[in-house]
This record gives sequence, structure tokens and C-alpha cells, in this order.
Amino acid sequence: MSVDTQIWTTIDFEKQGKQIGFLGVPQSTNTAGWATQYLPIAVIKNGSGPTALFFGGNHGDEYEGTVTLPKLARAIDPAQVQGRIIMIPMLNSPAGQAGTRLSPVDGKNMNRAFPGERNGTITSIIAHYVYNALFPMADLVVDIHSGGRSILFATSVNMHHVANPKQMQGMIDSGIAWGAPCVFVYRDVGGEGLLPSHAEALGKITLGTELGSAAQFSPEILRITETGVYNVLRLHKILEGTPTAAAQEPQVVGATEREDYIMAPVSGIFEPFFDLEDQVRAGQPIGQIHNMEEPFNEPRVIHAETDGMVMGRRALPLTRQGDCVMVLVRPFSL
Repeated sequence: MSVDTQIWTTIDFEKQGKQIGFLGVPQSTNTAGWATQYLPIAVIKNGSGPTALFFGGNHGDEYEGTVTLPKLARAIDPAQVQGRIIMIPMLNSPAGQAGTRLSPVDGKNMNRAFPGERNGTITSIIAHYVYNALFPMADLVVDIHSGGRSILFATSVNMHHVANPKQMQGMIDSGIAWGAPCVFVYRDVGGEGLLPSHAEALGKITLGTELGSAAQFSPEILRITETGVYNVLRLHKILEGTPTAAAQEPQVVGATEREDYIMAPVSGIFEPFFDLEDQVRAGQPIGQIHNMEEPFNEPRVIHAETDGMVMGRRALPLTRQGDCVMVLVRPFSL
């Protein structure tokens, strides 16, 4: 594999067996003129077959993938694999070590940095390597996310609505096989440059997730994360065995209208009137924002513009104008 990149690696992606190593990102800092940022990586390869590419820690305050992927790398025997599994448990390593959504090195959001730049800042350099070196190897791309600090999310596997019907059906089937309660079809309202968007545009079967909330997880969330990774690998015949059936059939839902993403009209303290999975009707008040400077004034009431189930709501009471305070979804079908 020959890619014009600054990143180097200890991994031979064509080697059979299990390898644990790292990606090296050259850096120059105030305290070290010559330095390297290390991104741990595991590759398990056996025979020929599809390649699955897994990421955790795209945002540094989302830990489900960072915990789950190393456990799988330790547990999976190469003899169980037909194809290749590539796992990077903390893609935005500086953010993961700092526990922040954005990189503390350059202030950038990894999930708005794609396709990246060879000679950009550290976040762009990593995105450039993923796009140009790792995506071409992959048939299946999985980017494990949660709500981070700011959002409470119903547990879901998610994706965009892509134009290719075969690819779209493959993503929905993979999402259902994961076994989370919801398969969530969403649209971008927070900017461009998402890792999943670029993988989808290359025709890859691509899954994101929203598996935890408020920068924390439970044993149940970690169980859903781990079982889901195994299920998807088994569905695609990369790992031996068959997917484990979910206790309840996942529901496929979508937030396809911009109005489904309710933004705060003013700054203040957000008080929600609904919780996750509640049903909301257009015109209903979904919450209110209290004025911190004039707390005895009537709060600003926010109304829904669409019908739907509450898929996500803001976790942090302190809210700025333009922050997303609630997401509504409806049943989705192709």
C-alpha cells in the first residue's frame, strides 16, 4: 500500500494473524520540537474475505468504542476470522486523553475534518490517512459514537439515507443485525466533513452509533456495543457464527426534516418537558429556556414543528442559542 501521508505505522495490513501496533503522527510542540502522537491499532487477518474497519473515540468524550474494541481485539482468535478486521479504539487520541469532544491540540472536530489534508493540523492529518489509506481497504466501516457530554440519546445504530438502494438496504440490514433498540436514519445539521458521510459516498456499508449519553455508559450499553460488533461481523461472514437475535425487533426511524432537529431560540437554562422515547405532536411545547439575567421573567417556550418520538434531548441544562435541544423521529422505510 503506497499512500502519500505523513503517518507511519508498525502494522503490515496484508500479514496473516493478529497484530497490535500503532499509527505514528509526527508532531512539533512547545515542549518537544520532534515528537510523535501514537494511535493504537489492531489488525486481525485470516485468509481472504471482506475487511471491516472499526473506529472508537472519534470524539474524545465518547468512550464506548474505546473500551469495547480492545476487548474484542484481545478475545478474537484469527482462526475465527475470514477476511480482515481493523480496529482503532481512539481515533482522536489527543481528545480522548483530554476527555474532550474536540482535539486540545488544534481545536478541531475529527468528525468534521474529512477528507482531511496531508499537511494540515493533526486532526486533518489523521482524517487524510483514514480517507486515503484505510477507506480503500474497507468493505464495512463502523464509527462508534455516543451522545458525549451534551446529548441524551435513545440507543441506536445510525446512517444517512443514501441514493444507492442496495447500499442503503445493506446498511439497514446491518443496523438491525446489531440489535440496538433503534436504527436511526439522520441528516447532517451540524456541518459537513463527517467520517460516515465520506465512507458512504465511497459506497461502503457504513454504520454510526449513538450508544451512550452524557459522556457515561452502563453495563447494558457496553453489552449492546460488544454484542453489536460481533453481530455485524457475523452478518458479513467475517467472523464465524450467526448474529444473536435481539430481545425485541429494532425499530427503524428517521429524522429526515431539518425541523426535526429543534434548536434553542435563545440562551439560558433548558427545561425539557419530554424524555427519551416520548411521543410529541407538532405544536406542542417541548421545553422552555429560563433567562439567567432576568430569572423572574417568563421563560421562552419552545414548540415542536413536526410529530415524532424523542430520539435525543440536550443533557446539559446550560444552553446557548442555536444548540440542539431535542431530536424527533418517525418510522422510516425505503
